[in-house]
Amino acid sequence: MAKTNNSKEEPIEKQLWAAADKLRKNIDAAEYKHIVLGMIFLKYISDAFEELYDKLKKGEGEYAGADTEDRDEYKAENVFFVPPSARWSHLLSRAKLPEIGKDVDAAMDAIERDNPSLKDVLPKVYARGNLDPTNLGGLIDMIGNIALGDAKARSADVLGHVFEYFLGEFALAEGKKGGQFYTPRSVVELLVEMLEPYNGRVLDPCCGSGGMFVQSEKFVKGHQGKVNDISIYGQESNQTTWRLAKMNLAIRSIDSSQVRWNNEGSFLNDSHKDLKADYVIANPPFNDSDWGGDLLRKDGRWKYGTPPTGNANYAWIQHFLYHLSPSGQTGFVLAKGSLTSKTSGEGDIRQALIEARLVDCIINLPAKLFLNTQIPASLWFLSRNKANGKFRNRVDEILFIDARNMGHLINRRTRELSDKDIACISGTYHNWRNPDGDYEDVKGFCNSASIERVRELDYVLTPGRYVGLPDDEDDFDFKER
Repeated sequence: MAKTNNSKEEPIEKQLWAAADKLRKNIDAAEYKHIVLGMIFLKYISDAFEELYDKLKKGEGEYAGADTEDRDEYKAENVFFVPPSARWSHLLSRAKLPEIGKDVDAAMDAIERDNPSLKDVLPKVYARGNLDPTNLGGLIDMIGNIALGDAKARSADVLGHVFEYFLGEFALAEGKKGGQFYTPRSVVELLVEMLEPYNGRVLDPCCGSGGMFVQSEKFVKGHQGKVNDISIYGQESNQTTWRLAKMNLAIRSIDSSQVRWNNEGSFLNDSHKDLKADYVIANPPFNDSDWGGDLLRKDGRWKYGTPPTGNANYAWIQHFLYHLSPSGQTGFVLAKGSLTSKTSGEGDIRQALIEARLVDCIINLPAKLFLNTQIPASLWFLSRNKANGKFRNRVDEILFIDARNMGHLINRRTRELSDKDIACISGTYHNWRNPDGDYEDVKGFCNSASIERVRELDYVLTPGRYVGLPDDEDDFDFKER
C-alpha cells in the first residue's frame, strides 16, 4: 500500500484519484485514462533517469568519467533515456503556460525517438482542445507530488502502485468497456496464488493491460524468489490496451519485449507459435463469436475436437494447452456455461479433456466480479502432468470448489474477493494437490471427485453437483449465448 500522510487520512492513491477525477471535468473516462496514466508513466521514467543522471554526474567509482548525456550509459542499466525537453523538472517549470499540452506531446515523441522499445506506446493526447491547459497543469502538479521526498527506488514502487490502482479505478469508471482491458485484481491474485509461478515461462495470449504479469512478479517477490527467474510472453489484439500493458510493465521494470500486438489476435496470428510455457494465465473474452473459427477448421491446435465457429471458449482452452510444456499448468477464466454446454460438439471436447486427465480443478465464482459482463464465471485449472513428482499423483481425481457465496460488494454493481477468501480457496487447492496436504471434503464448498463420478454425471463440471449445493443456478443458460 502506498504511504498515507497521517493515520486518519485515506491512502495517498485514493486522495490522488479524487484529485485527478476532479480535474477530469467533461472528458470521458475512457479518454482521460490515457492522459493520466501517460503522465504517471512520464514521471516514473523521469525519476528513474534522474537517479542515474545524478550518479553519473558525481562520477564516483564505476561511474568515474561517465557522460550524463550518453544514451548507452542508461541503456546499460536498463533505464530509459529522457531528453532534456521531456524531463519532469522542465515540464513542471512550464506547467502554468497555455502551450503545456504541446510541450507534453513533444516530450512523449522525444522519449519514443530515444527509446525504440517505447515506439508507438506513449499517448500524444495532451494538446487536444477538450483538455484545458489549466487542468493539465494541475495534473502535472498533482503527479509531481507523488512520492515526493521518497528515495527514487521507493518512488518507483509508489508510482507503480498508483498506476495499478488508477487502472482499476478507470475500469470501474468505464464499467462495461473497462472490463475489456482490466481483469479485477482479486481474480488475478487468485489465479496466481493457485498456480504459484515461481520460475519459468509465463504466457498470457490475451493479456489486456498486463495484470497477470504484474501479479506473477509480485508473487515471486513476495515469496523471496528472484524475479529474473520468470520470463513473460504476451499478446493483445487491441493496440490501445497493448500500450497500457507496455507502460504498466515498464513502470515495474518488467521486460515486456515479448509482449506483442497484432490486430488479428492469437488465433489467426499467434505471435509465440513455438513457445511452450510453464504457466498460461488468462482471462479471454467470454463466448466470443467473432474469433475467425471458420478459417481454422483444420488447425493443429484442435487436438481434442474442433471448436464451434460461433463460440471461442473451447478454442481458447485448446490454444492454452497447445502452448503448455510437458509439465506445464494453466489457470483461466471462462463463462460458466462452458462447464455444461453440449452445443456444437463442446460436450465431446470437454469429455476428451477429462478423459485425457488434463482437468485438475474447477472453481465456481461469485456473481458481479467482472465489470464487463453479468455472465456467471468459472476458473479452470488444467495440468499436463497430474502424476508429476512435484505434487502428489491425482490423475483420476478433479477438485471442485464452489465459491459462489464468497466475496463482498465494493459498490452496488461490483463484488471482490478478500485476501482471506483468496487464501481459503488457494489453500484448499494446495492442500489437495500437495503430498503432505491435509485436505478433506467440505460439504457445500469442496469435493475431490473421481473421474468415474464425473462420467456418471455425463462430464458436467459444475461444482454444485459435486459439493452438494443445489445447482439450479448452475444449469446452462442459453441467454448467455
